[in-house]
Amino acid sequence: MESVHVRLGPRSYEIALTTAQPAGVGPFARRALPASTAALVVSDANTASLANDVEATLRANGFRTASVTVPAGEGTKSLAELSNLYDALYAMTADRRTAVVAVGGGVVGDLGGFAAATYNRGLPLLMVPTTMLAMVDSSVGGKTGVNHPKGKNLIGAFHQPAGVWIDTAFLDTLPDREFRSGLAEVVKYGVILDEPFFDDLEANAGDLLAREPATLRHVVGRSCRLKADVVEKDEREETGLRAVLNYGHTFAHAFETVGGYGGWLHGEAVAAGMVCAARLAERHGLIGPVLGQRQLALLTKFGLPTASKPEWPMDELIAVMRRDKKAAGGNLRFILPTRLGEVRLFDDVPEALVRDVLAAP
Repeated sequence: MESVHVRLGPRSYEIALTTAQPAGVGPFARRALPASTAALVVSDANTASLANDVEATLRANGFRTASVTVPAGEGTKSLAELSNLYDALYAMTADRRTAVVAVGGGVVGDLGGFAAATYNRGLPLLMVPTTMLAMVDSSVGGKTGVNHPKGKNLIGAFHQPAGVWIDTAFLDTLPDREFRSGLAEVVKYGVILDEPFFDDLEANAGDLLAREPATLRHVVGRSCRLKADVVEKDEREETGLRAVLNYGHTFAHAFETVGGYGGWLHGEAVAAGMVCAARLAERHGLIGPVLGQRQLALLTKFGLPTASKPEWPMDELIAVMRRDKKAAGGNLRFILPTRLGEVRLFDDVPEALVRDVLAAP
């Protein structure tokens, strides 16, 4: 087992990285949650069988368990499904030593995490991500929440997990579209923080798409380390540093909102959003064409979308961007690259340039 440590003082935790070690979840949970006596295991229709295995190893390590299976899909990140989790916690007489164990992708992690953050004013949380996107991004850093008809992730809280258990063998049965979607966030880390990592992704794209175990462990581990480095310095987005992790996301959240939750997977929206952000940086005079060309080529190799859909009304996309959490007083703000491996927040981007980028094929 390899480990990545997220150092946040009393909220520090370990990310365990393994391959084909399903029985290890229980002992890991016992170490991460020494005071917990019970656990609610949350999964969706796609991960219910894995959740059964997790629940068994938790019981073998002294946890009283209950389980909830929610529908699969982005629509599950709702107040209605959140209420169902509260009901399940109440039914099992949950107290503050009861853990929520989220077994699934980003939707399960965000929903289960927000239930843990808010029930009884906070329960311990263990993440068991099963998708590429959840392993490299959403399970790490403490962001939890649900969607609202007016916008993605409008209701949420910061709530760090007690631990994250990543078994890359879970990816063996992940549908190809879901796997490729997660690669968008991997590419993001190279663009925003680590040029050599981006070079490595270009050189090893074939092995990564083939899900070669050693390549998976390296890519997932490096992505987690890069995200942990940012979270350690700006846990709650108070200094502005953590905003770099939202590269491409201002466009992406608009695509998801206007296109309808679930129309595109999150990583698909992020991929198109990063292409838009690079083009915006080029039109804004921040970079030359090479960075955007390399990013476009890698995302295309990974089979990801690289442009918004022409049927999405541009005025609606702009309106959603004005309500993005990085916006200030309704003014558009974007994370844009200044070179490969570095991005910054810009609040002086003319709307006309944004419209020009959205109109590009």
